[in-house]
Amino acid sequence: MKKLHLLVIKSFIGPLILTFFFVVFVLLMQFLWKYIDDLIGKGLEFDIIAEFLLYTSASLVPLAMPLAVLLASLMTFGNLAENLELLAFKSSGISLIRIMAPVMIISAGISVGAFFFSNNVMPLTNLKMRSLLYDIQQQRPDMTIKPGVFDNSLEGYSIRIGDKDSRTSLLKDILIFDHTKKQGNVRVTVADSGYMKMSADEKHLLLTLYNGRSYFELQKQKTENKHIKSFPLRRDQFEQQEMILEMTGFGLNRTDENLFRNSYSMLNLSQLHHFDDSLTEEIEVIRDKFHNTIDNSLTGKPKGLLIDKPPFRLDSLKKKIDSDKFRIQQVNVDSAYAELSKLERRRAITHAINFARSNKSITTSNMGTSEWKVARLRRYQIEIQRKFTLSFLCLIFFFIGAPLGAIIRKGGLGMPVIVSVLLFLIYYIIAMTGEKFVRENILPPSIGMWISTFILVPVSVWLTYKAANDSVIMNIETYFIWFKNLKLEVQKFLRIK
Repeated sequence: MKKLHLLVIKSFIGPLILTFFFVVFVLLMQFLWKYIDDLIGKGLEFDIIAEFLLYTSASLVPLAMPLAVLLASLMTFGNLAENLELLAFKSSGISLIRIMAPVMIISAGISVGAFFFSNNVMPLTNLKMRSLLYDIQQQRPDMTIKPGVFDNSLEGYSIRIGDKDSRTSLLKDILIFDHTKKQGNVRVTVADSGYMKMSADEKHLLLTLYNGRSYFELQKQKTENKHIKSFPLRRDQFEQQEMILEMTGFGLNRTDENLFRNSYSMLNLSQLHHFDDSLTEEIEVIRDKFHNTIDNSLTGKPKGLLIDKPPFRLDSLKKKIDSDKFRIQQVNVDSAYAELSKLERRRAITHAINFARSNKSITTSNMGTSEWKVARLRRYQIEIQRKFTLSFLCLIFFFIGAPLGAIIRKGGLGMPVIVSVLLFLIYYIIAMTGEKFVRENILPPSIGMWISTFILVPVSVWLTYKAANDSVIMNIETYFIWFKNLKLEVQKFLRIK
């Protein structure tokens, strides 16, 4: 039995490692394709690119591991079934569950390891990756001047070109404004043509200009009074001129990582629960204050604000009111309003409008604050559930992939890859739908994030049962026979009629 288990384990470990790196590579390419516009043209050094790819790959591990387990289990048991090894094991009296037992234990260990990785390692890698991505996005790109547009990306200079030869990189009709002195357009250079390139250390921009002129306003010799105004300048003409412009603001500046530390994807379980409790308490406080404010504004308003009452009351009438019991009477608003004078009507309408506007403003403000906090709370709650669902998914995908491989009886990277991708797409669509329902407050997080799991668990149990009983659900002839029997039953029923 030990040799059997070692055979199954060796057959599983190899495809698992291979498919894991393959899935990480595919997900990494998808991620880079999404942010390709933020990465290209930045002149990034190799160590920065390697660091970014390392952190990004680590952040994709919890999502890649379930798919790797599914694909590896499909390949392993598909190969065993295709080579008739499963048939030999079963003919020796060994059940499929016993054959799956060692890989089942490995999958359970992978699930536990994926949870600890998601809880302890992934928050740190997400923090590193997101902060580095933000720094890359904020980095200013290399000089890519478009014809006919003033380019101000180079600090202290405004450059415009009329045209650019894409084959020779020759720039035509060059206009350069030098604002380094911060005195306005006092230095202007015009050239018919020229070339532009970066220095070897990428810290300076080298310009070679041909057939041009330079204009300099002499600020120190400038005089201006009530009667005399002079604006002296110097004009230089050249056939060829070399200009060296310092490249400032083009390096990668690293941002403090603490700015991103409170994001939901950068926290572990204890930190997520802390934010969950804090936001829940804040939302309750906001709603309590809102209800108290509305209650006071609607029911606590003194009625004397609407209608003036007589300043005095006869003692006999007061005694009669005190002696009688208070009774609730139905009041006709239209009749009461009709009895008021024009001045009282105007005052009543004015006060009612003011109350309505005040309550509307309070409601809108509190609703916006409450909705924003609820949306943020849902993000933290989704992340809490995600750490469990993705880890548990490794075990579920094993119970889907292993029996499905035994039923399909095809190994290699053909059929298992197709089936794995289809199953993962189904799971991903259901999971994203449930997550969207949670974000929109249609379903609670404990249900919305586990919908896909609730659907896949019965499927895994059913597939394991069918594989253990040597079902032929993947055999097309089985369905032809079923339809043929159904047709015979229908014909028999019609004859009886």
